[in-house]
Amino acid sequence: MRESRRVAKPIVAIMKDNREEDSLVKALDLLPIRDMIREGDRVVIVPNWVKDKPPTTGTVVGPNTLQRLIRYIKNFKPSRIIIATGSGGDPTPIVMNSVGYNRVIEEEMLEFVDLNYGPYIDLELGHSYVKQTKINSLINDIDVLVSFTQLKHHEEATMSAGIKNIALGWPPAEIHGFPKKNLGIHEDLHGFIFSMAKKIPIDLTVVSADKAMIGTGPSSGMTVDGQGLIIAGTDPVAVDTIGARLLGFLPQAVYYLYQTYKNGIGEAKPENMELKGMMLEEAEKLFSMSAYKTEIVLDKGEIKNIHGNT
Repeated sequence: MRESRRVAKPIVAIMKDNREEDSLVKALDLLPIRDMIREGDRVVIVPNWVKDKPPTTGTVVGPNTLQRLIRYIKNFKPSRIIIATGSGGDPTPIVMNSVGYNRVIEEEMLEFVDLNYGPYIDLELGHSYVKQTKINSLINDIDVLVSFTQLKHHEEATMSAGIKNIALGWPPAEIHGFPKKNLGIHEDLHGFIFSMAKKIPIDLTVVSADKAMIGTGPSSGMTVDGQGLIIAGTDPVAVDTIGARLLGFLPQAVYYLYQTYKNGIGEAKPENMELKGMMLEEAEKLFSMSAYKTEIVLDKGEIKNIHGNT
């Protein structure tokens, strides 16, 4: 298994265009993609397909944007691109066929792996309830791992973004059940997400706020029209930290996010990140106006300290 991501430097691009897929390309163009994806690489994209609901609800990623991501990655001549995920709300094939991801996979002639099933390897976690879990052996055949998901409030995890997408997409529902609660993941969900983040480095994190979710995620909240807003970066902690700020959270408000930072998995201080594209303050204004019809801006005039005003 890989032990580190390709690019250690925390580079985050925030971009907005009229169409989500155009925002994606503009954000990716601001990243050192050639250092992240090399010719001949095996690239695994893990999209958020948590439940059989349309992308307009903010529940799952958009098929058109997924296809644009695939085509963008193809420019760098990887040997394989594999779409892999394990839905926790509905069986993965139902989500895939209902939403239209099957069309994308067929048109792009890609491999698909349902992570809810084997063949398996054992992954040692050291989590208080789930000390180890079986996960698909594809984990050993990855050069580049991409997390592509929506930005959401979450009723247990506080927020759902790039790190949680990987942490809950890989454990197999064949063993953990639908919605992956049978063996103790949700007895300490934040601890489990942190344990998975320590084991599975994410090379490219893409978090869309074009159709986001507030209230009670991951599938029953209110949709926010983020007007094409996308965050992408080299460091999953950094990307999720920026996403959290759009939701109004500093890092310590999301326990697993703060723990990944404290344990050196990634950067949670925006002043230590290389931020590109749209100004963070402007992104916070745009999102809050879309969500709440009023400006709620953490970083008004300057980047707020990691511990805020208290």
